[in-house]
Amino acid sequence: MSSTLIDQSADSLLVQPAGDLIAAVLPELRTRLQQTVATGVKCLILDFSRVYMIDSAGIGLLIAAHNSMRKRGGSLSVIHASPEIVDLFRSMGLTHHLKIAANPVEGE
Repeated sequence: MSSTLIDQSADSLLVQPAGDLIAAVLPELRTRLQQTVATGVKCLILDFSRVYMIDSAGIGLLIAAHNSMRKRGGSLSVIHASPEIVDLFRSMGLTHHLKIAANPVEGE
């Protein structure tokens, strides 16, 4: 079962998880991220268009990916995060470490 869409070009990687980032579905994503990041990607972008919930294991995966990217001189960004996920990241202080962009809201 493919849980993510991955688009890689030059030194960037766009990953779109197919659903919520919860412990039960993380092993496949973790493995794919580790393999791909090891190839020298400098910009990892996670598209949260289909992510509506993230648990502590999912947050742990994000922090580990961020740390791996930083050690390699790269960066991790989250795009299209729901307002609830952005609020969670903000309350946990993750917005100070990760680049996070919410879903655009009509009229903005």
